[in-house]
Amino acid sequence: MTQRQRIEVKQTLRLKLSTGLRASIAMLRLDAVGLARHLEEQAAENPALVLVQPTPRDWLPRWSGVLPGLDRIDLAEVVAGPGPSLMAHVSAEIDRRMKTPEDRRIALALAEALAPSGWLDRPLQVMARELGCKLAQVEAVLYRVQEIEPVGLFARNLGECLKLQAQEAGIYDRVMKVVLTHLDLLARGQTSCIAQLGGVDEVEVLRRFRLIRTMNPKPGTAFDPMMAETLREPDLLARRRPDGDWEVALNGSALPEMRIAEGAASDGAAAARMLERMVLARNETLLRVGTEVLRRQRSALDEGPARLQPMTMGEIATALDLHESTVSRVVAGASVDTPRGVWWLRQLFSRGMGGEAVSAAGLRDLLAHKIESEMPEAPLSDEALAQSLGAELGIELARRTVAKYRGMLGIPPAHRRKAR
Repeated sequence: MTQRQRIEVKQTLRLKLSTGLRASIAMLRLDAVGLARHLEEQAAENPALVLVQPTPRDWLPRWSGVLPGLDRIDLAEVVAGPGPSLMAHVSAEIDRRMKTPEDRRIALALAEALAPSGWLDRPLQVMARELGCKLAQVEAVLYRVQEIEPVGLFARNLGECLKLQAQEAGIYDRVMKVVLTHLDLLARGQTSCIAQLGGVDEVEVLRRFRLIRTMNPKPGTAFDPMMAETLREPDLLARRRPDGDWEVALNGSALPEMRIAEGAASDGAAAARMLERMVLARNETLLRVGTEVLRRQRSALDEGPARLQPMTMGEIATALDLHESTVSRVVAGASVDTPRGVWWLRQLFSRGMGGEAVSAAGLRDLLAHKIESEMPEAPLSDEALAQSLGAELGIELARRTVAKYRGMLGIPPAHRRKAR
């Protein structure tokens, strides 16, 4: 049989991603820290792109509640994390470090005076009087417990918290001392006044400000699993308006401002403008997704992570007319600053439990609090926890579900908790 060659014409449709589209998609995955680093790399390669670093006029959102004049947060409302808790961590360190009964007694009293932020919540003079010892003794023990990591625990105020971290990092010089002494001026953006007080150029003050941005003003919140890494700059801000509703905005202090250099070559200027458009598109998409996510999770903003509602990325994508993969990329590393701390956007998604009565994430948070408040000498078994939580939520909860979530939280079983 003779085979014949034939020429056929077929029409196919393929989607070919351009270089710009690939860059735009990749940019969706970048959080504020990663995007700022990417922009710095692009500016180093393209002289037409000029970056203006953010100034203290926006201050740092995750620092709200630590300086007078800023929006206060109630540190008592910050959710305590599951084991090991802040108290469990410092207690273990105290047992290891303090050799005499008297030092241990004073150190434990200091630990009990810790706020969830990691700062001391009571004056040393009052504690010395209640302990029946000299103030110098309490101060001596304080300096020793301030060596417990994370650095900044047991600070008496924000200035001391940052000073401890600056000393640990080897950056506590004369200029840093002046800046930390006048944090109120820094919060108001009066860097020129600080420069005059320190006898230095304003550029030096701004350089110290950028170092302060990397520090953690509330080291105690590191023990809350809902919190994003505290050294990362959040991408979004969630603030309650005077009318009681919530407002979501981009974090203006997280990214540098982009400008086109005067007299720049046309190719470089065109590349810089394209990058600027991609950043604007990324920011717009992030804000849309973040606003919709937090609108659906208002109960968690009002009452805490235990009130997280069941929510999927597909639901957000449908509501915003986006592809689900776009939502997934946007929330991959993004975080939002709330009055209860900095939360990962991705952790606000969770499937429903018990007929959508509560989210899996909310159930884990309730479980952590239930174990946190149990009697140390009589810890609750997984079966008892399942019955108690099920009764509170009005759902059927299996013991194996509690055991699984307890393991995910890193909490040991009842017999091991009792041994501790």
